[in-house]
Amino acid sequence: MESITTIFTPDTILRWHRKLVAQKWDYSERRKKAGRRPISREVTDLIVRFAKENRSWGYHRIQGALANVGHEVSDSTVANVLKAHGLEPAPLRKKRTPWKEFLKAHWDQLAAVDFTSVEVWAPRGLITFYLLFVIQPKTRRAYFAGCTTAPNDAWMQQIGRNLIDDEDGFLKDSRLLIMDRDTKFSAAFRNTVGHGGVHSLRLPPKTPNLNAYIERLMRSIKEECLDRMIFFGEDALQNAVCEYLKHYHAERNHQGLDNRLIADPEEPPPDGLTRCCERLGGILKHYYRAAA
Repeated sequence: MESITTIFTPDTILRWHRKLVAQKWDYSERRKKAGRRPISREVTDLIVRFAKENRSWGYHRIQGALANVGHEVSDSTVANVLKAHGLEPAPLRKKRTPWKEFLKAHWDQLAAVDFTSVEVWAPRGLITFYLLFVIQPKTRRAYFAGCTTAPNDAWMQQIGRNLIDDEDGFLKDSRLLIMDRDTKFSAAFRNTVGHGGVHSLRLPPKTPNLNAYIERLMRSIKEECLDRMIFFGEDALQNAVCEYLKHYHAERNHQGLDNRLIADPEEPPPDGLTRCCERLGGILKHYYRAAA
């Protein structure tokens, strides 16, 4: 006994005893876990979906919609899920139109405009040319409005008048023109297109993602054409842009249009050789079947 007392103190032995007694009467394994059942992933996804697709729906409306599809939850559960996903209550949510919804609502009358620049060799060295393009996001049809070394108010006003011309203006059927805050899109230009019934929608600063369709056009023409050539004079530049747009509309498949062409292609003949058509010395190519 003396040897044991030198190893363990009475307090240690008592602590062990209390622990064994507590373990004997511990029925926590048999008890049901307290608290609410966790929300299933399916219900969470439905709450978020209903809120995003119906911006005017409040907690009670979403709760009712869930009951209609067999999910009984409280309105406080709906509120907690929306809060966790950063979604505001209906009074605030319905006042803020998502950009995607805005574009969809104006799809048939929407156009976008933007500049890109190219360096061109001239007798006095490299000169910067500014190229102006307009696009209809719904159809992906693009228009080369012009190029200049000095996009001042006078030039921009003339471009505006060309765009809203009643007979062949590219914007004659549009009512909304998206543009960034580039100073070249001056008040004079905006007023000019406004006279043709086209409202100018200026985007917040540094938001190219809000003008994605024209930005994608710029990327395509740069990567597939302009960045692969050296231009000597304005005529060479304009010719390259015009050739690219012919290719873009009638020969180039567009992933945003289910990999189709913008222009309606002719039905290929049932047989015949597959031939290659080249533009700009082979930089642009497309393939077609020639009649036998």
